[in-house]
Amino acid sequence: MGTARPRGRVEAGLLSDTPRLYGRRRGRKLRVGQARLLNARQGVIALPEEVPDIDPRRFFPEPVAAVWLEIGFGGGEHLAHQAMAHPGIGFIGCEVFENGVVKLLAEIERQGMANLRVLIDDARPFLERLTKASLERVFILFPDPWPKERHKKRRLVSRPTLDALARAMRAGAELRLASDDPDYFAAMMTLIETHPDFVLEAEGKGDWAERPADWPMTRYERKALAAGRVPAFLRCRRFPP
Repeated sequence: MGTARPRGRVEAGLLSDTPRLYGRRRGRKLRVGQARLLNARQGVIALPEEVPDIDPRRFFPEPVAAVWLEIGFGGGEHLAHQAMAHPGIGFIGCEVFENGVVKLLAEIERQGMANLRVLIDDARPFLERLTKASLERVFILFPDPWPKERHKKRRLVSRPTLDALARAMRAGAELRLASDDPDYFAAMMTLIETHPDFVLEAEGKGDWAERPADWPMTRYERKALAAGRVPAFLRCRRFPP
C-alpha cells in the first residue's frame, strides 16, 4: 500500500472525540437534474424526532429480511450493487457529500430500488438511536485515512465507532472494512483484535489481500490501484456477548 491521500469527501460518521464532520459537503455545482433528485428526496430518509428506539426496517415500504448499512458510501456504486444482488435485504447508506448522494439517488430512480434508502447525515445519531442488535451487516470502505498524526483522531474507524456498532449489530453480524493506507489498516486490525465484541475472520495476510467475490470493486479501489497502492480488506464478526 502507498501514501495516503485526501478523498475529497466528508467522513459521515462517528468521529473519535468530537461531533464535527470533517471534509466537504459539496463538490462541483449540481446540475439541474441532480438538484431535482436531491430536492425530491425520493429514497431519502430522515430520523423521526424524539424517537429513541428506531427499528431500521421501518424505512422500507415492503418487509425486509435484514438491514445492511454502509457508512460513507462515496458514489454509491458498491451499495447499489449490493442492493440489486440482495432484493430481500434492506440497505441504508449514510453520506453527507451531496455529489455522491445524487449519483446514488439517480441509480435508485433508474433501477427502481425500493430496498435502498439514503440518510444524508452524520451516521452517529442514527446508530445511537437504532434498536439494539438491528443491523445484520455494516460496510466502511476506504474511509479517509487522515494520515497526519495530529489528524488521526478524526478517523472514522475508532474505538467509539466500534462500541456504537457493537450495540447496533446483532450477534454474528458482519463488519466489512477496507483501506489502501498501511498505517490505517494496521490501526483497524489492532482495534478489531483488542475489541471484546468483534473477532477477525482472517487467519493470515492472504485472507485480507484479496477482495471477496461478492464485494464489488469501488471507484476508490480503482484509483488506489492506478496509483500503485494495494487495498486490503477485513471481514469481522460481532462476537456474541
